[in-house]
Amino acid sequence: MADRPDTRSQAGSNKPALALHVPEPKYRPGDSVDYSDLDIGEAGGQPRPDEACDPKDMHELAFGLVRVLGEDNKAHGPWDPKLDPETLRAMLGHMALTRAFDERMFRGQRQGKTSFYMKCTGEEATSIASSMALAADDMVFPSYRQQGILIQRGYPLIEMINQIYSNKGDKLKGRQLPIMYSSRDHSFFSISGNLATQTPQAVGWAMASAIKGDSRIAATWVGEGSTAEGDFHSACTFAAVYNAPVILNVVNNQWAISSFSGFAGAERTTFAARALGYGLAGLRVDGNDALACYAAERWAANRARANAGPTLIEFFTYRAEGHSTSDDPTGYRSAQERTEWPLGDPVMRLKNHLIALGEWDEERQDEMDRKAAEKVRETTKQAEANGILGHGLHHPFRTMFEDVFEELPWHLKEQAEQAIKEREIKFPGGLKL
Repeated sequence: MADRPDTRSQAGSNKPALALHVPEPKYRPGDSVDYSDLDIGEAGGQPRPDEACDPKDMHELAFGLVRVLGEDNKAHGPWDPKLDPETLRAMLGHMALTRAFDERMFRGQRQGKTSFYMKCTGEEATSIASSMALAADDMVFPSYRQQGILIQRGYPLIEMINQIYSNKGDKLKGRQLPIMYSSRDHSFFSISGNLATQTPQAVGWAMASAIKGDSRIAATWVGEGSTAEGDFHSACTFAAVYNAPVILNVVNNQWAISSFSGFAGAERTTFAARALGYGLAGLRVDGNDALACYAAERWAANRARANAGPTLIEFFTYRAEGHSTSDDPTGYRSAQERTEWPLGDPVMRLKNHLIALGEWDEERQDEMDRKAAEKVRETTKQAEANGILGHGLHHPFRTMFEDVFEELPWHLKEQAEQAIKEREIKFPGGLKL
C-alpha cells in the first residue's frame, strides 16, 4: 500500500499564519519609567449620576477616573463627599496605624516570629476610606490586603497579631494562614487563600439579606488578577440577575504577584468595564484618592440600599511593596515604578489635603505617626507573650480535631488517637496535647 501524502504542512500554506499575543509589561528591572501616556484626567472632571440611574447611562464612568483631590490638595467636583475635618483626621489616623502595623509585622516576619505577611502600602485608601463609607454592620468579604478594614472597625490589634503568630491567644487556633483574619462581631468574613471565592460568597450573603428583608448590604474586595477566576464572573452574573445589594470592589494595583495586570485583561479594557457586559453599574476610581474612594463606595452603598442594583468599582492604584514577604519585586519590575506612579501616595495626599484646609500640620502628623508606631510596638510585646512561631506556645495539639463536627466521626477519632500517641513518643511530656 502506498504511503498517504502528508497534507498537514500543505493545508493552509497559502494563508497567513496565526500568531499568539503574549502580554508583556512596559517596564522591567533597570528600565526608565514614563507614565505620560496614562490618562488620569482632572480632579472633579467626572460627572456624578443619580444613584438609581440605569447602568447604560454611566458608560463613560467605567473608562475615565473618578477623582476629587487635585494638585492643589483641595477637593473638586461633584464627587466631593464634603467630609468634616474630624472624619478626615480619623481616616488619616486609621491609615497611619495600618502603615505602622504593616511595618512592625513585616519586621517580625524577617526576625522569624511568623512565617508570612502581606503589606498594603500604597493601597490604604481602597480599604480604609471605602469601608468608612459603609455602615458598621454591613458585611465585608475581604481579600488578604484589607487589614485596614479591621483596624478602621476597631478590631483589637492584639487579636490580629495573635493570629499572625498562630500562638495560644489566636482565636482561630492556628487553623488559618497568617493574616487571614475573621471576626463575626466586626462583620468581617473569614479571609480565604483561594482566589476570588469571597465574591460569590458576598453576592450570596447579599441575596440572603434581601430575601430576609434586612437592611444590611455586602461588599467584597478582590485583586485585579483574581477577576480572571471563574468565581468572579459567577458572582457578577448572580449579582446582576438577582439585583443583589452588593458592591464588588476590584483593587487594580497593577501586579498579581509577578504577573502584570495585562494577563488579567488590562491591555484590552478597564476592569470597571467588565460591569458593562453584565448590566452592572461600573465606576473606575483613583485608588490613591481617599475622598474619591469614600465617595464611590458611598454612592454604591446608597444604590444598593435603594434596591437600585449592585456596583462594580475598580480602584486604580499601585502595589508599592512586594506581593508578600515571600516576594522580591526587583526581579520583575522597575524600581522606578513606585516613585514615578502619577497618583502619588494615599496617606500623603490626605495629609496634604488636611493641611490645605488649615486643619493639620507636619508636627501633628509626626506625632500621629509616633503614637501609632508606639501603640503597635507595645501591643506586639503583649502578643509575643502568648508565643511566636516555633517556640511551642500554641493551642493544645488535640484542638486540631475539634470545632468542626458536633460528634467526631470514627475515622477522625482514630486519626486523633494515632497522632496524639505519636506526638507523645516524639515529645515525651514536653508539649501540651
